[in-house]
Amino acid sequence: MMEKAFARVPRSEVFESTGIQFMQLNSLYHLMAMAERKSPILDCAKTLLFIPDLFNYFFTGEKVAEFSIATTSQMYDPRKRDWARGMLERLGLPTHFLPKIVPSGTRLGDVRSDVAEECGVTGKVPVIAPGCHDTASAVAAVPATGTDWCYISSGTWSLMGVETPQPIINEKSLKLNYTNEGGVAGDFRFLKNIMGLWLVQECRRQWARDGQEFNYAELTRLAGEAAPFRAVLDPDHAPFLTPGQMPQKIAAFCAKTNQPAPTSPGEYVRTCLEGLALTYRKTIEGLEDVLGRRIGVIHIVGGGTQNELLNQMTADACNRPVVTGPVEATAIGNMLVTAIALGDVKDLADARAVVRASFDVKRYEPKNPAAWDEAYGRYCSVRAQS
Repeated sequence: MMEKAFARVPRSEVFESTGIQFMQLNSLYHLMAMAERKSPILDCAKTLLFIPDLFNYFFTGEKVAEFSIATTSQMYDPRKRDWARGMLERLGLPTHFLPKIVPSGTRLGDVRSDVAEECGVTGKVPVIAPGCHDTASAVAAVPATGTDWCYISSGTWSLMGVETPQPIINEKSLKLNYTNEGGVAGDFRFLKNIMGLWLVQECRRQWARDGQEFNYAELTRLAGEAAPFRAVLDPDHAPFLTPGQMPQKIAAFCAKTNQPAPTSPGEYVRTCLEGLALTYRKTIEGLEDVLGRRIGVIHIVGGGTQNELLNQMTADACNRPVVTGPVEATAIGNMLVTAIALGDVKDLADARAVVRASFDVKRYEPKNPAAWDEAYGRYCSVRAQS
């Protein structure tokens, strides 16, 4: 679908209109697929709602699109602050069903009376559209101060970036395939989507299918005991995106790049984690190149913060301190945006002060960066081959 889209509107023009990273899962290409097979839904549908907006509709009856989730569809023009209707029409897609876009923190109304009755709720219950994109809410809960930092929202995916008042749409950000997603304060999250702990999760699933059961703590311990840098991995290698047979795919990648494949679960997991840390280094270098300044601290939030081995690897690979926590950043950010909307918290800076006062964080200082410098050279060479 991406190729079909670019045959109608060049890739550079799609990016110029949307500022969004090219990924096959973007809503734009799902609609392209529906148009390609002439789905009648496109013509008869009255309103397009993304999943969080659909839940808000079920609660309130209001049909709107929240800013942060709308921007990630690759159908939104961040300069015009509206749907990229011209681009969509050139792609042959209808625009009649695109709803009004509302800011994060918009009070949509109260829970519908029939829903309230079914749930046994009395009185008016307000419904707030938070940062409906999970990373938008997670970034709202980053316990940072000042501007000398970047974030990693770490989980199945890793999203690494900075906050900017306006989108950064230029040749450099296009070449690096970075993205401009909406933030809860009406700003933008200039970031890169990176394959995260998906690789480890898929390895674990495959081993379970093959009769070897491991929990994540065991796998992390085994990885910590394995020898470093047996092979260096590009986590964004296209075949890794699809589920199934992940150890076999990693072994095939090693064969393709003339590296010894891992031979044990610990070696596989360590290779995945090292590849991820090295990708963080490449990503932060790209961010600094675009921004024209150095980033001093990396904040990691989300479930991936529980992997302390990866946290230390990130500090080592990037040669700068890492601060981790909170774990449940998306839920916390969601609550805080709601609190701002209700007047209980002043603004985003105040919300982050609440996070700092409420949750423990852990700091990791870089160790032995020289070994990671050598591995990074191998990594850059391997990426060029893959």
